[in-house]
Formats: sequence, C-alpha cells, structure tokens
Amino acid sequence: MSIRVENLRKRFGSFVAVDDVSFRIETGELVALLGPSGGGKSTILRIIAGLEKADSGTVVLDGECVDDVHPRERQVGFVFQHYALFRHMTVAENIGFGLKVRKVDKTKRDARVAELLHIMGLTGLEKRFPDQLSGGQRQRVALARSLAPEPRLLLLDEPFGAVDAKVREELRRWLRRLHDEMHVTSIFVTHDQEEAFAVADRVMLIHGGRLEQSGTPLDILDTPATEFVARFVGEANVYDSLVQGGKARVGVLEVPVKHVDDGTLVRLVVRCYDIRIWRVDKGMATVTRVLPFGDRVKIEAAIDGGTSILAQFPRRSSFVQGVETGCRIDIEVTHARAYPVVR
Repeated sequence: MSIRVENLRKRFGSFVAVDDVSFRIETGELVALLGPSGGGKSTILRIIAGLEKADSGTVVLDGECVDDVHPRERQVGFVFQHYALFRHMTVAENIGFGLKVRKVDKTKRDARVAELLHIMGLTGLEKRFPDQLSGGQRQRVALARSLAPEPRLLLLDEPFGAVDAKVREELRRWLRRLHDEMHVTSIFVTHDQEEAFAVADRVMLIHGGRLEQSGTPLDILDTPATEFVARFVGEANVYDSLVQGGKARVGVLEVPVKHVDDGTLVRLVVRCYDIRIWRVDKGMATVTRVLPFGDRVKIEAAIDGGTSILAQFPRRSSFVQGVETGCRIDIEVTHARAYPVVR
C-alpha cells in the first residue's frame, strides 16, 4: 500500500500538533517518524489510521482518499507502545481476536494464528496469558494480533518503548527481518535515533509539528537540512560564533566554514566524530574527562578562552594514545556546519 499525505494540519486547542505536513511513502517501505516527544509524530500516525480527524489536509492510501473512511475499513494494523493486550485472553485468543470480530471461519482463524505463532517465535506459548509473558513476548503478541487480518499497512507507535534496552535491540532486529519477509508497508514512531537508523529504509524528522527532513539514514547524518536536524541527529557540539576570515571561532579554536559571509553570526554544529586531537604540552585546551564506552571513548576538554568540547574516537585510536585527564591537547575540526542565526 502506498501512502500520500498532503498539507496535514491538526490543533488541540491553541496547541499546533501538526503543521502543514506532506509526504509520500511507497509500497513496501519501512519508514521511521523520528523526533523529540511532543513533536507531532504520533498524531500523524493516528490521523493515517483514522483514530484522529485532521483539521485540514488529505490522507490517500493506494490512490484512494480515506479522510471519511472508518478505521476498520482502512486495512491498517496499529501497534501501541503498551501492548494493549486483553489480559483475560490467552496469547492465541489475543492474536485471533480481530479475525473473530470479522467472523472469519474458525478453521481459517486457527490456521492463521498458528502461522503467526510460528513467525513470531511464540509457538508453545499460545495458552499463556499476557501476565505470564516477558515484555518482548507481549510486544510480539501485539504485532501478531495486528498482522492477523493481513493489513496492507502497519503502523507502530513507539513499539519498543516499554521494554529494556537489551530486549529493545533484539526486537529491532526482529522487526527488520519480519518486514523483509512480509513486505508490509510500515511506519513506526520513535524518539530514538539509533532505533530509527537501525531499522528504517527512510527516516522523516518531525519537529514542532513540521517535517524538517526526509531521507535515508546516511542522508540525514551527512547532509542535515536544518540546524535542528544537525543538532538532534548524532552527538554534536553547538556554539554561537561570528565568522571572520572564513572561520568561526570558539575561544582560541578556529573552525573553517564555507559559503558564509564574514560578519555573519552563526550557530556552529560540530559532530563529536569530526574532531582530531593530539597531546601537546602547549596546546589550546585541557582534557577534563575521559569516558570509556565499550569500544568507544569520549574525551571532554575545556578550550582556552571558550567553552567545552566533546570528541569521540574508537578506544584504540592513535588520537587518544597518551591522552588523560589534566593533559593539554591541540584540536582540529575536520568538518563543521554553520547555520546563520536569524534575528
């Protein structure tokens, strides 16, 4: 199922939840709506599902305008963050619930439930109740229930937000494999950029009710269209600076910038991995913290005449050899983005 959203708007009182959003999703795509909480992602998803009514704009599914079509008729499966399973029903009964409501023949219903139990890795758990399952198992039951009626579109609202980090990582891989096998057009909402980049074919950045940028994970990382995207995606240092002689200055650190006129006040965004450092006794900064994270290490330093900067390297990188708290370093920024400040 293809999706076309045109000029979508939605307000709740004085709060603008969705502000003139338009996009297109092709059949079979797996797309992430990524952005901070309260940005409008879930509202967009609920409008597509028919659970919310837009104030204006249009939702078109496979060429058909569905603005006045009841949610049951849209052939959409919806997965909520908190499972929304029926506690008094077994796993099998939960999965088959939608089919029973549609009065599907019991033999066909049982066959579909058995198929999904196998696909979801839940075989043997069909007689258990939700309270007898782990968080990851409950979410797989919720997904199976949504897939049982064979929807043409699957919508997932923060599907892994209620499970711990390790289970969340397993569910991400599992969702990607499931999508590759079933090819159901899918949209999932998340505020976790790692989750979006690990799972989605395409990412849409939503902020303040607006679509900031749409593209592949590499597009978003390497060519952020706005200051918000540059700041939100990937760990970054952000500074206000005045451009002089083609360089923005952060204390004594000079950062070359392109396509910006001298005298322009800019917001300078420097990703943590676009930095080189080396130990020099008469360097421009003092290391204040060395933070190991598995195979990575983060170095925080105070720049003379300026503020702090955070850099990240592989733990065995030559750049971090001999670097320790209290030592002096020199710094080179290999790539930066400068966004003129609108006054």
